[in-house]
Amino acid sequence: MERILLEHASCLCEKVDGCLASEGINWKFNPPAPPHFDGIWESAVKTAKFHLTRVVRGISLTLSELQTLLCQIEACMNCRPLTPMSSDPNDLELITPAHFLIGGPLIFHPELVIEKKEITALRRWKLVQGLLQSFWNRWYAEYIPQLQIRQKWTSGSRPLAVNDVVIIKEDNLAPTRWKLARVVKVHPGKDWTLVRVVTVKLANGSDLTRPVVKLCRLPIDQTDEVEK
Repeated sequence: MERILLEHASCLCEKVDGCLASEGINWKFNPPAPPHFDGIWESAVKTAKFHLTRVVRGISLTLSELQTLLCQIEACMNCRPLTPMSSDPNDLELITPAHFLIGGPLIFHPELVIEKKEITALRRWKLVQGLLQSFWNRWYAEYIPQLQIRQKWTSGSRPLAVNDVVIIKEDNLAPTRWKLARVVKVHPGKDWTLVRVVTVKLANGSDLTRPVVKLCRLPIDQTDEVEK
């Protein structure tokens, strides 16, 4: 069985190499052991290791349990929204890192909420799911504020506008779940210069009114910044 799998993997690699060569794609590899060469993806690895070590501290896991937990953590981090897939106002499909890996989003069925104090006394499967939920809560709470970074008062960012796709900051979301919406109406303040409240439409068609501090616009890039 192992020999068959190796032959299949070798055949697949040859096909991939041939396809990339026909497109003129050349591989460029980093030298051994330079994590600072890797950039943003090494930063994601650092974040995963940071939270993982704190979640599993004092808990012994078997190899299969650790592999399961790592695969689920990978799904959590690779399901984060990057940018809208189209400019259609009625389309809330987003591109995630998983689209570049498997061609689609990574989503699994949510489990029952497991309290941290219960983790050490649970059966093994629930133990892994409890650790996953703890990781997700930690990582989600750290990742969302990074999308909400605001400039100093001497500069600013473009206010939310109609048709912007946003992430709604919600507590107690299940792993790999993101609450997405599109802005359908803005409500400027009394000075008519700053937008502090907007109305958004969810994928199910319902409308919500939320303050901008609870929303993260996508995509976030240099074009969104306002010149001083």
